[in-house]
Amino acid sequence: MVLLVSLSGCGTQRQPVNPRVVAALDSLPALVAENGIPALQYYYFSPQGDRHGIVWWQDEAFAIDQPVNEQSIFQAASLSKPVFAYIVMRMADRGEIDLDRPVADYTDIDRFDDKEMARRITPRIVLSHRTGLPNWAAGPSSDEWPASRIVFKYPVDSCFAYSGEGYAFLQRAVEAIAGEPLDAVARREVFEPFDMPTTSYAWLPAYDSIALPGFNREGENRGQGRHPRANSAYTLRTNATEYARFLRRGLLAGEGLSEAAHREMFTHQVHARRYAENPRACDSTVYWCLGFGAVNDDYYWHWGDNGNFKALWLLHPATKEGFVYFSDRATGHDLLDPFLKQLTGEDLPLNDWIRQ
Repeated sequence: MVLLVSLSGCGTQRQPVNPRVVAALDSLPALVAENGIPALQYYYFSPQGDRHGIVWWQDEAFAIDQPVNEQSIFQAASLSKPVFAYIVMRMADRGEIDLDRPVADYTDIDRFDDKEMARRITPRIVLSHRTGLPNWAAGPSSDEWPASRIVFKYPVDSCFAYSGEGYAFLQRAVEAIAGEPLDAVARREVFEPFDMPTTSYAWLPAYDSIALPGFNREGENRGQGRHPRANSAYTLRTNATEYARFLRRGLLAGEGLSEAAHREMFTHQVHARRYAENPRACDSTVYWCLGFGAVNDDYYWHWGDNGNFKALWLLHPATKEGFVYFSDRATGHDLLDPFLKQLTGEDLPLNDWIRQ
């Protein structure tokens, strides 16, 4: 027999006053069941109160050896990128990196076929996905990737072109400036200040017992999926409670940033037409800022997709609300349309933008 279990709490001992939000969060168990998601961990926060928890299946079909609770660790996938963007903005605040200076001034461009074009890439262009690079030159967890040749899809700064490869290029610059690997920089700049002890870009020993496995659409357990290298674009592992601290304090409140840097992070840099050759209706209100997306000037967001791990966060600065969830099956985004409609009361284009 399948048993659906839900744990939820209220960190401030108050419930969100908006009944629509309460109804949306209470709908998660049914949506998890409908989409066959083994585990979904979430955190909602607002000035009125927080709700957080995990919803999971206890069933032989989704056998999980690790305990499933609010401390369980998920792959954050591309939710890695906003954390890295925040680090870059901190460094820019201190004058250690210039957002409009070529990244090539800080690190090598050996892997690029077109080195003249590569010298036009700046940190600002990377963080807003205007590099013209492919997402990856090769599978980023493959043995071939570190030496793979990088070929431009579009001229630099000619269009929005989502690229993990660009983030990896900027990561090399950050590591060269800091004289430390990514995870050491992230621990100093983000994880320690925001009380995120089990969050890491690199594998931690504790993950052996608390990192959940991922499941494909067929329901097969594909394991924890260890990555061979820390990568600013996709290897972050965390839980919803810890990531929510970064969202609330680092992004929403701008803690650790100057007022000017915080404002600049939330400034539209480019209209985010996801496929340059194929504009779609769902692109019309989506823009990219420095490290994350925006729907007009109302909602700010990012999604994560590592195949068998899906995640998403949403911020609404006008009401100081935020939400993040992590899931461990390839079906983890299938609940987005009904859930976001109930959570926000609006028809946000995020699911179409991600999936079309």
